[in-house]
Parts: sequence; structure tokens; C-alpha cells
Amino acid sequence: MTKANDNRFTTETQLANRYHGEIADFWQQGNFSHFNGVKELRINYASFLHDESNKKFQHKVNNKCLVISSGRSEGYLKYKELVFDLFNLGFNVFLLDHRGQGISERALENSHKGYVENFQYYVDDLATFIENIVSPHCTLDGKTQKPYLLAHSMGAAIATRYLQDYPSNIQSAVLSSPMLGFNVEGILGLIAEPLINVSAQLNKWLDNTPWYFWGQKDYTEVKFDNNLLMHSKLRFQQFTQLYKETPVIQQGGATIQWLIESIAALKTIFAKIDHITTPTLVLQSGEDKIVSNQAQVDFCQQLHQLQPQSCPNGKPVVIKNAHHELFFESDLYRQQALIAAVEWFDKH
Repeated sequence: MTKANDNRFTTETQLANRYHGEIADFWQQGNFSHFNGVKELRINYASFLHDESNKKFQHKVNNKCLVISSGRSEGYLKYKELVFDLFNLGFNVFLLDHRGQGISERALENSHKGYVENFQYYVDDLATFIENIVSPHCTLDGKTQKPYLLAHSMGAAIATRYLQDYPSNIQSAVLSSPMLGFNVEGILGLIAEPLINVSAQLNKWLDNTPWYFWGQKDYTEVKFDNNLLMHSKLRFQQFTQLYKETPVIQQGGATIQWLIESIAALKTIFAKIDHITTPTLVLQSGEDKIVSNQAQVDFCQQLHQLQPQSCPNGKPVVIKNAHHELFFESDLYRQQALIAAVEWFDKH
């Protein structure tokens, strides 16, 4: 794997001061708005565009557009450092908060519940976002350019389904710790799917309100020593402080309905894997305890057979010893992931 010593990306030493200085100033130049997603649900988004007024932040302008599709329980407010780094590489950066999380509208009275009525709604919202908000800004010498797509965890599952439904809309894609299967040591064990189906039936019979899956609950702050997401104490403290100060973005565990929909979507991903023609790279967190690394290996093997330009050598790029959140990890792991992603975009 590439050595992690790239000075294009913020380090933890720099971040301690930069987060409330340069990055905070940069964030003020963003465009923040919303659109109506499926069933008129409000979907919030942020965009950061290069122009003469923000020259002090840019190294070069190429008008290449980069869309970020974030993971479950995340929102664009969490991604300030990453957006800052990618913008300074010359990208126009676009992020949306998926329905039911971040500051986008939530469908349930209990806003903490991780819920979606139909997984396809996530995909359709992303399609609306790319077509109507992103693409008009992606031009070079007067010609429309396809955007790049960087996606994490659940957002990577959404992105993969988007690539299947719209195979010619994206220049190239990077999937970070993609949710292509659940870790059997986590929420789903060997008997989980039958249990989920039984739970869903009980929920339907007994209550009109979607239930949490067994053991899931409203948002509670996790201590750093107990977290499975990242090794970086500084980045962990920053995002937990953000969630403490901004209760509207807090999200708890998954509902039974979210699990039912997600399992169905993962089956569709593998059933329609031949629909993916966009050059696609998978970044795997070596010590991921949230999603299934074996599912990522299976995905890459199958995709590479069909599309040799994707998943080089038929494997994910493994960031050894890294936890799930590669873009919030310690510098050693974060920089490896970012270098691999940017090199992929440069190559395609």
C-alpha cells in the first residue's frame, strides 16, 4: 500500500488548530440548501464550488465534481475536514444528507430511529441530487463532465445501487468500507435474517409504529475506548462533540424496517452486479467490525470478472489494521485511503 506521508491531506497535528480556524472559515463559503426527495421529503445538501472569490483555498481548478455519499447516522456536518482536503485538490464537492438522517427530514416521530420505508428511495434521492444539483456545475471547456463518486458504508450501498440504475452517469467510483454485507459479529448473526422477518411480522400485527430491532435504542454517546469506528482520538472527540452540540443530527439504532430494506438491497446489488460498468474501487478496513469484509471480497471477485477495470486484481484495497471509518481514522490509515481514492480518480 502507498506510504502515508502525503502533505496534501490534513494531519491530526494540523487538525487540532485547523478545525476551528481554516476549516471553519472554509465551511462558511459553502452553499447549503435542500430539495424535495421521494414523497416530498426534504433532503438537505451542501456544495463547495471553486470561483474567484475563494481563490485562497484552491491549489488548482479543474471543475471536476465529486459527490460524497455518507454512511448510516452520518450527515455532511461531520465531513468538514474531508471536504476541505478534497476541495483543496481542485474538486467541486457535493454532499447530501440521506433521508432520515443528518439535517434532512425524518419520517418518524422518534427522529432517533434509523428508518427507511424503501431502500430505493435513498437511490432515487441521490439520482435527483446528481441530475439537478451536481451535474450543472460539472463542466470543462464548456463540455459537461461526469462527476466522481466517493461513498462510505451504507452510502456505498446506496451508491452501488445508483451505479446499477445509472451505469453511464459517473466517471469513476470509490467505495469505502462498503455495506455489502453485515458483520456476523455485529448486529446480524447466522440466525438474524429469520429473526428479522419474524420481528417484522410481529411489528406489523401489533403496532403501526416501526420498532427498533432487538437491542437497538436511541442515540447514546459512546466512549472512545469502546468505539469500533476509528483509532484517532482527536477525530473521534470532534465528531462526538459535534453530535452533542447539534442534537438534530443524532441518530440511534436501526429499525426492523431498515434492516429488511437493507438486506433486500444487498441481494439486489449482487443479483445485478453485471449492471455496474463504472470503474469502481473498493477500500477495505482491515479490522472492520461493522460490515462484512468477506462480502467485499466476493463483490470484487465477481465485479472484476465482469469488468476488469474495476477492483484491480479482483480484490479490495486493504488498509491493514484500520477500523470502519477510513476518512476519520488516524493519519496512518486515513492518508492511505485518501491517496488510493485520489489516485483512482486521477487514473479515470
